[in-house]
Amino acid sequence: MAVPKRKTTPSKRGMRRSHHKLANPSYVEDKDSGELRRPHHIDLKTGMYRGKQVLEPKED
Repeated sequence: MAVPKRKTTPSKRGMRRSHHKLANPSYVEDKDSGELRRPHHIDLKTGMYRGKQVLEPKED
């Protein structure tokens, strides 16, 4: 059975855990409408993805 040879200090433990945080979601500005949207996602209002019409536009 593996047993640690030395106690991990709070500093080392904190340095290891510093990368465990959640990242903020990123948004890009849409070229056509100028609204913010998630990258690599379809714009549900216009139905466009990478300059092509993929879905029918959503009506309000």
